[in-house]
Amino acid sequence: MHIVEDYKDRSPLVKVECSTKAKSSSSRWPKTTEKESTRQWCVKEKFPEKALLVMDPYVIQMNSNSNLPSVLDVHVNLGGRSSVPGKMKGRKARWSVRPSDMSNKTFNPIRTIVDSMKVKPNPNKTMIALSIGDPTVFGNLPTDPEVTQAMKDALDSGKYNGYAPSIGYLSSREDIASYYHRPEAPLEAKDVILTSGCSQAIELCLAVLANPGQNILVPRPGFSLYRTLAESMGIEVKLYNLLPEKSWEIDLKQLESLIDEKTACLIVNNPSNPCGSVYSKSHLQKILAVAARQCVPILADEIYGDMVFSGSKFEPLATLSSNVPILSCGGLAKRWLVPGWRLGWILIHDRRDIFGNEIRDGLVKLSQRILGPCTIVQGALKSILHRTPQDFYHNTLSFLKSNVDLCYDALAAIPGLRPVRPSGAMYLMVGIEMEHFPEFENDVEFTERLVAEQSVHCLPATCFEYPNFFRVVITVPTVMMLEACSRIQEFCELHYHCTEGSQEECDK
Repeated sequence: MHIVEDYKDRSPLVKVECSTKAKSSSSRWPKTTEKESTRQWCVKEKFPEKALLVMDPYVIQMNSNSNLPSVLDVHVNLGGRSSVPGKMKGRKARWSVRPSDMSNKTFNPIRTIVDSMKVKPNPNKTMIALSIGDPTVFGNLPTDPEVTQAMKDALDSGKYNGYAPSIGYLSSREDIASYYHRPEAPLEAKDVILTSGCSQAIELCLAVLANPGQNILVPRPGFSLYRTLAESMGIEVKLYNLLPEKSWEIDLKQLESLIDEKTACLIVNNPSNPCGSVYSKSHLQKILAVAARQCVPILADEIYGDMVFSGSKFEPLATLSSNVPILSCGGLAKRWLVPGWRLGWILIHDRRDIFGNEIRDGLVKLSQRILGPCTIVQGALKSILHRTPQDFYHNTLSFLKSNVDLCYDALAAIPGLRPVRPSGAMYLMVGIEMEHFPEFENDVEFTERLVAEQSVHCLPATCFEYPNFFRVVITVPTVMMLEACSRIQEFCELHYHCTEGSQEECDK
């Protein structure tokens, strides 16, 4: 006799061998053949009304009026021997566990490149990381107290501890729709899908728009997650060029040349990571003209929307066109400085009903794979959106703009570097005139040595498909930014070599 446990309440059960005679004499057991009886066993608990009947080595039936499922996927042992045949037809019994195709196709350039940089920083200098796109790392950019209080109130209310609909609470979706509604781009709750951060919003958009074998158009330089997600799904990535000499505007002619019958969508990232560019209304209209002419929907990554510096203006892409269907992705992470809270959203703009119900239904189905974002953050969302003071946004942007000006001016004065002035977001891209640094083969080696000698870590732009540049994150405290720029200058002066015709720069 063996003690086992009920899967529901963990109460002890007694496993009993049941003979053919015992089964046939009891009205509780259905009639069985001699052969069948050898494959059956019964379990009798101390409470007979919960007794279990076993009709097959894989099936347990509940002999009660419980609402619990009647079938469990189990294996049964008879006298210490498995009731499952030792040899199954068509399959050799051997261990063969391999990673899935999706996992093998998943590749994050940033992680791969950074993890391969085995260089150690200079032990005599404190490490300054200008590589991390998390504004909370150094503690100098906390979120507003109203945002924190909204979370505390939601938690204390006790209303948000359970599951929400996979696309988010209706009230939370109404809050987002109201906040981002524009006369030129109206929104209702049905047009909003809440997600676990903006990255999941992008993943759902790609999954609903593209099939394996199709392609998407991605900016170069661009956020590496686009490629990571797409290629793991078997979607081809085609790179369109951004032009540094035009403040990273899109090369529209080259973009349009990439479009074919397998193109599923165009990704437009504005404001840009890694470039910090903010597109003008005129340039956005030209992008929309290409999409309309080629009948290609747009995935608009607008996570840095409204994070623009004085002199620039953020134009939500959907406000500029009623013809092109757009899935706009955003979230709390950057503007509210809470990337760890993982709340993002998809705004569905489809005034011509080109997406129709199919894309909307597809997004709902895909959202059901993880059952939605954090409910507590959803509960705090209305207060976060409406109680965060304007001074918070203004002060954040003022600090970023001050750091940008400081960093740009310092690096622009260094021979061999060509920074491109950003207009928003949290980043600045810096070109390396590699001919003046012959010791280094590429931007990866340049940034490796910068770490080794000066303990300053910048991401090589090879991570963003754009070699011979590096990216600077501008969220660090001002004192650290000044020190980092001073060390970069010292590094470049040590390794800079004059070339023919560059005497003027050498004199500098």
